[in-house]
Amino acid sequence: TMMTRGTSRVARLTMGGRLFSAVKGAAAEGEKFPVMGVRWRSSLTLGEKEQVNNKNSEDGGNKEVVASYWGIKGEEVKKEDGTPWKWNCFRPWETYQADLTIDLKKHHVPTTFLDKLAYWTVKSLRFPTDVFFQRRYGCRAMMLETVAAVPGMVGGMLLHCKSLRRFEHSGGWIKTLLDEAENERMHLMTFMEVSQPRWYERALVFTVQGVFFNAYFLAYLASPKLAHRVVGYLEEEAIHSYTEFLKELDKGTIENVPAPAIAIDYWRLPADSTLRDVVMVVRADEAHHRDVN
Repeated sequence: TMMTRGTSRVARLTMGGRLFSAVKGAAAEGEKFPVMGVRWRSSLTLGEKEQVNNKNSEDGGNKEVVASYWGIKGEEVKKEDGTPWKWNCFRPWETYQADLTIDLKKHHVPTTFLDKLAYWTVKSLRFPTDVFFQRRYGCRAMMLETVAAVPGMVGGMLLHCKSLRRFEHSGGWIKTLLDEAENERMHLMTFMEVSQPRWYERALVFTVQGVFFNAYFLAYLASPKLAHRVVGYLEEEAIHSYTEFLKELDKGTIENVPAPAIAIDYWRLPADSTLRDVVMVVRADEAHHRDVN
């Protein structure tokens, strides 16, 4: 209710000042940040956020513990073993064990004009990606997931509106597509912990996502079948990219570091899992999205 130009400008300046002060103070204490030198607040666990806020309280700052994106203290959630749940970007009932029994060579042969259009559109997009990222598979995965999380949200949104307009059920497709978008977003949250994107790569994300979102939105309005075919072929390329990622890990070209904590909790992986295990489950997810689309 206060979003006028003046108040929004003050809010932006205030938030920017707080962010700068927080980063400056953390840098002075020698804290490490995995992404762009800054550990973004949205990627912190609940425990880490409480430590930050408690520290601010000791310094005479705001004593209220902020534990969610909207600045509202969230509900306390616990794991099955009774220990506190530390993530606010997903909940325990959203976790699962990935099915690794997938067919890596499965391919939908393009037969119709729309199939061929979707196939060659995706193939044409792969070339500049290979040139730009080359063998930096961590950042390639980050870019891929910022794009792959868009179709499910766009499709789910349009089917949702269609269901409202026509007063009819969706056959479960709204939830399926939104779950796909959320799963792809969790892939991004995971690779943010292991990749070091450069400033121009982050800028590229803004550009690519803006163009792709609007293009996919129009394509879905024109032909949902074409839109889903594009996603299917995009997922085929994702499977290929993650397979190459695994080969580089096996060769030792890329260090097989321990799996991020967020990945261990999301996919219910063993505590001693590595980056290779994470790539395996992500590739399995992509194969499932390929088959659905």
